[in-house]
Amino acid sequence: MEYSKLVEVYERISSTTKRLEKTFHISELLKKTPVEDLDVIVLLLQGKIFPAWAEKKLGISAKLILKVISKATGASVFDVENEWKKTGDLGIVAFNLIGKKSQQTLFSSKLSVKKVFENIKKLPELTGTGAVDKKTSLVAQLMTSAKPIEAKYIVRTVLEELRVGVGEGSLRDALVWAYFGESLGVRYDREANDIMLDAEKRRKYNEVVDVLQHAFDVTNDFSSVAKAAKKSGLKGLKEIKLAPGKPIKVMLCQKVEDVEEGFERVGKPARIEYKYDGFRMQIHKVNGKIVIYTRRLENITNQFPEVVDVIDKNIRGKEFIIDGEAVGYEPKSGRYLPFQNVSQRIKRKYGIDEMAKQFPVEINLFDVLYHDGKSLVKESLDKRREILEKITKQSSKKLVIAKVDYTDDVKEAEKFYKEALKAGNEGIIMKRHDSVYRPGSRVGGWVKIKPVMESLDVVITGAEWGHGKRSGWLTSLTVSIIGDNGEMLEIGKVGTGIKELEESATGGGITFESLTNMLKPLIISEKGKEVAVKPEIVIEVNYEEIQKSPTYASGFALRFPRFICLRDDKGKEDASTLNIVKEFFSKQRK
Repeated sequence: MEYSKLVEVYERISSTTKRLEKTFHISELLKKTPVEDLDVIVLLLQGKIFPAWAEKKLGISAKLILKVISKATGASVFDVENEWKKTGDLGIVAFNLIGKKSQQTLFSSKLSVKKVFENIKKLPELTGTGAVDKKTSLVAQLMTSAKPIEAKYIVRTVLEELRVGVGEGSLRDALVWAYFGESLGVRYDREANDIMLDAEKRRKYNEVVDVLQHAFDVTNDFSSVAKAAKKSGLKGLKEIKLAPGKPIKVMLCQKVEDVEEGFERVGKPARIEYKYDGFRMQIHKVNGKIVIYTRRLENITNQFPEVVDVIDKNIRGKEFIIDGEAVGYEPKSGRYLPFQNVSQRIKRKYGIDEMAKQFPVEINLFDVLYHDGKSLVKESLDKRREILEKITKQSSKKLVIAKVDYTDDVKEAEKFYKEALKAGNEGIIMKRHDSVYRPGSRVGGWVKIKPVMESLDVVITGAEWGHGKRSGWLTSLTVSIIGDNGEMLEIGKVGTGIKELEESATGGGITFESLTNMLKPLIISEKGKEVAVKPEIVIEVNYEEIQKSPTYASGFALRFPRFICLRDDKGKEDASTLNIVKEFFSKQRK
């Protein structure tokens, strides 16, 4: 397929804010896409080259793209950078300069989707001496053959900043429209911005959506789901199973105010567990090896050798997928520590054994999703817990099954809640005892209760260069949440809670200097003292209040936001959503 066909769709879906209209344009493209190009098209529609669970990352900086545009257009790097400062978007810079190129390539062949994809896919493989020049040449080769509008999206794809607003919901529904729409009677009415279905057809439509959603949930890969849908229809989707070695999104919780509301949501009796202030570990055993993933699907097996050892020795099974929480504790007292004390272990590459002694973790297991050839996600929580207890040999302060209270009594549940807080935990999680496991979902029979206003996980999308004693540091961080179409919506600026001095030996804080070092490679535009950065770093913040605000794209502003900690275990897709902010806003007014 010609790359220009995909670019036409990029332009159409970026020109509308209507989710259903985006869905329509994507579905029309998918209908025309041959099966051999389908996996590539589905990834590129998301602005990706690799599936979410793949360990390879592009990691291309804006500075390298300046060189690419210079090489492809003949303009000096100085001129390219000046154009960048004017527009704030290297995709637009490529569009403008390719359009002005004095000597157009006369006999360049039309770019295919596969050519663009394959060239970009090779970038992480280029390392060592001369790697920068090789990467520059590989992308410049595409730019030389590209039309201006194609160059715009090549640059954005390489920078992983597509900006067309394709969320998971739009892509999922587009697959349903493309491959099942005719049989379901789906007809998109642009004027009404709706699909015209009667009650019975709507019921069948929702059933197909659920089947496709489950297929995605257990693969975390829309490309394989699209191929199965196109080749084998519903039968093919239903045959897709959970598989060890491919991490999936973890199930999430909604927040409730108290135990009584918790029982209203999950029913009686309920399983009530400690809510630990740690980080999720999704533990797989495949081909005889233990592999550990964070909730953002990063492989952190090497950083936790002691966890690998204890899992291997104490959990029975040839293959499994287990969900749990790693909680740091003080070696002498055994008291649980806040997340930020052990978060530095996630990114650690050196001195791992010493870090394991200084910041040991206790693994608290609370769910099993797969065991010895059988997916358990559709089994009840009661059944999954029973299996987990049978296959696990517990070891104090190393590997334990999460403490649970099984009750229908409000007073007993409140007593358990107080015990959890006294032990140094964040609160409790109440679970519907017969709930299935719904990957990535906040609506599945799990709720959480914490004693303080719920913090938000926000993505850093901008900053300002500091002055005076903060000169040379990026300060006043612009932070964003996730909109309905997966876009980043600004919600405020954060400057307090970040240290000016060096981090303490115990890992008790993040400094402006360390944050600046993380953010500098992610800068995608600069205007005066303000910079925009690639949305990649997630931080946790608290605040005094959420206010309505016309200043920020989210429509809300955080009053007196304060940095709590860096969330290395979360990706931008794990950030708080606009719907969550609206919910918190409405509750604080009660």
